[in-house]
Amino acid sequence: MLELDGITKRYGERVALDGVGFTVGDGRLTGFVGGNGAGKTTTMRIILGVLAADAGTVTLDGSAVTEPDRRRFGYMPEERGLYPKMRVLEQTVYLARLHGWSTAAARRNALELLERLGLGERVNDTIESLSLGNQQRAQIAAALVHRPEVLVLDEPFSGLDPMAVETVQGVLAEFAASGAPVLFSSHQLDIVERLCDDLVIIADGRIRAAGERDALRTQHGSDRWELLMSGDAGWLREAPGIEVIEFDGGWATFEAASDAARQAVLAEALARGEVVSFTREHTTLAQIFKEVVR
Repeated sequence: MLELDGITKRYGERVALDGVGFTVGDGRLTGFVGGNGAGKTTTMRIILGVLAADAGTVTLDGSAVTEPDRRRFGYMPEERGLYPKMRVLEQTVYLARLHGWSTAAARRNALELLERLGLGERVNDTIESLSLGNQQRAQIAAALVHRPEVLVLDEPFSGLDPMAVETVQGVLAEFAASGAPVLFSSHQLDIVERLCDDLVIIADGRIRAAGERDALRTQHGSDRWELLMSGDAGWLREAPGIEVIEFDGGWATFEAASDAARQAVLAEALARGEVVSFTREHTTLAQIFKEVVR
């Protein structure tokens, strides 16, 4: 388990991070979201030791993270950092060798990973000859090739087309399933919502929300309810304690003044016809984000 506690970072008078703390659990995909300048990249660089915090701690399984620990991390920076003139396979094997792998094992793992990421036919191409999307896949391969025990990715889905996004999602999910903590940032909230187990939302250098995805949905959930029935739902507009938000034939969304009013709606709907669904309106990550950062 990777844990941050009280991380503070200042640049002169500007406070970039103010008491940042959250946990990335073993085998958990943790989405790290925030606007530009919110503090995501600074936080990740402190985790990796690229920057030093002014205060606070980063621990792994309860112990302070050391330099040997960080050699077991996989890191993908937002800025592409591969050697443009090197071939894809050559580059990936080289990086695995830097982490102590034998040439044969590094090549075997690199070929398997590049194939999995859809680069199997491009292994002998130079990095600079690849499209931006394929360069991004190669950068992900570079972060994973030594089979790290912790993975930190800064905007891994940037520049990827929908098919590539699905491929990378699958690779990261498999990696987390092996038991590793995975922290990734992204501006693409729909991808984060679909992929992550846990969420961390940061704004102005402070954590605004953190926790298990579905628990946050419940905590910040809307008071709106959705009814879908076989008959016409127009009667809802006259129901006591009910404010109809949207209405279309047998479908409606509404807010109820009390649990009793909501239960009365369900009872009336059942009396009038078949109820297809009666659920609380789904709260999206975008809605939670807007609520906690405003």
